[in-house]
Amino acid sequence: MRKYEVVVAGGGVSGSIAAIAAARAGAATLIIEAGGFLGGTLTAAGVGPMMTFHAGHKQAIQGITDELIQRLQALGKSPGHIPDATNYTYSVTPFDAEAMKYELDLMLQESGGEVLYHTMLAGAEVSGRRIESLTLCNKAGLSRITADVFIDATGDGDLAAWSGVPFTKGRESDEQSQPMTLKMKMRGVDTEKIKAYIREHREDFPRMNLDITVMDSAARLSVAGFDKQFREAKSRGEISIPREDVLFFETSNPGEIIMNTTRILGKDSTDPWSLSEAEIEGRRQCRELELFLKKYIPGFEESVVVSTGPSIGVRGSRQIKGVYTLTAQDILSVKPFADVIAHSGYPIDIHSPDGEGTATDHLEWGAMYGIPYRCLITNEIDNLIVVGRCLSATFEAQAAVRTTPTVGAIGQAGGTAAALAVKEGVPVQQVDYKELQQTLVAHGAYLEV
Repeated sequence: MRKYEVVVAGGGVSGSIAAIAAARAGAATLIIEAGGFLGGTLTAAGVGPMMTFHAGHKQAIQGITDELIQRLQALGKSPGHIPDATNYTYSVTPFDAEAMKYELDLMLQESGGEVLYHTMLAGAEVSGRRIESLTLCNKAGLSRITADVFIDATGDGDLAAWSGVPFTKGRESDEQSQPMTLKMKMRGVDTEKIKAYIREHREDFPRMNLDITVMDSAARLSVAGFDKQFREAKSRGEISIPREDVLFFETSNPGEIIMNTTRILGKDSTDPWSLSEAEIEGRRQCRELELFLKKYIPGFEESVVVSTGPSIGVRGSRQIKGVYTLTAQDILSVKPFADVIAHSGYPIDIHSPDGEGTATDHLEWGAMYGIPYRCLITNEIDNLIVVGRCLSATFEAQAAVRTTPTVGAIGQAGGTAAALAVKEGVPVQQVDYKELQQTLVAHGAYLEV
C-alpha cells in the first residue's frame, strides 16, 4: 500500500490548487482524479469565464489561483481579468481550457506533487477519528492508499460523507439543489453584430443595466439578455428551458462563446442514475438552444457548436457540517473571522431550484467577506480537510462561495493547512490559524488579518 503525506481526492480547481500548495509547502502529495486532466468544471464541464477575483477595485483573490491566470496570460491564452459586460459582478476572467490543462500539469510537476488519473475514490477505511486508507478503482482494479492527511476536493463531499461526516443537501426546506447546467461552446459567432444589436435594443438586456461603456471597453463579450426573443420562442414551444434569458460569455479566443443557458431541475449529482438523466436532458436543451440561436439571434447565423460539457456543471449537492457553518448573514454583514483563510466579493447567486429566476444578494460595492478555516474541518475526523463547493455553508452562503476563483483560494488554504498538520504532527483542528495565515500571505494569497 502506497503512503503519502497528503492525498487529495479530486483534481478540480480547488483540489489542484490544494495539491500544488501542499507540495510547495514540502508535503509528499498525490491527487486522485477520475478524468484525464486537472481543472474540474473549467476544463471538464466547459465552465467559463472565472468570476470574480475582485471586490471593487481590490483584487481579493491572488495566490496560486491568480498565478495560473498570469501564466496563461504570458502564453496569450487569457486576456486576464476584464470588466464584466453584464454588470453582474466586478470582473470575469476568460481562458483557454486546453492551455489550462497543460499549465496545471506543469504547476503540479514543478511543485513536486504527483497525480493518478483515471482513478475514482471507491471507499474509505476509518478507525476512530482518523481515515486510515482509501480504496481506489481504476483499470488496474481495486487498490488502497494511505496518507497522514486527506483532502476532500470531490465537489460532492464524497470522502467526507463516506467517512461519517454529517452533511446537508440543497435547500434546507426541501433538499432541492440549484439546477445543473450543461455548457455549450460555439465558434464563428459575430460578436460585433451582437454588440450593434445591443446598442439598438437596450430594452432587451435589463440585466446589463444599459451601461454600454462597460461592454465596449471589455476585451471579451459577456451577454445576459435577448429576453424578448427567448420569451417569444417559449410561447411558440420552440424553447422549453426553464430560464428567463440567454446568458453567454466569449472565451479567450475571439468569436468563441460559452453558452450558460440550459437549466436542468430536480437532479442529484450524488445519484449516478439522476446524474445520467441530467446529462441527457442537458444535451437535449443544448440542441434546442442551438436551433434558436441560429434562427433568431443576430451574430449566430454562421456559428457552429464545438462541444457540450463534456460533463454537466453542478452548482451544489452535499454541504458538510463542519466546525463552523458559513451563513448568508455572515456574508452580507461582512462578519470578521479570526481564522479567515480566503476572501471573496462574489454575491449570493441562487439559480432557482424551482424553474425560472435567479435570486441575487449583492454586497455594498467593493465589500468582501471572509471564509474561516473552521468551514474546512470537521468535528469527527482529525485528518480530513474539505475544500471546494462542499465546504460547511448554508444553501444561501454556498451560492456565493461556489465559484472557481473563490474555491481556488479555499484550496490553497486547505493544502497549506494539510502540510502544516503533517509538519507539526497535529490534528487538522489544531493547526495554528495564525501560522496558516502567515504562510498563505507569504505564498502570495491576499488576506486582511
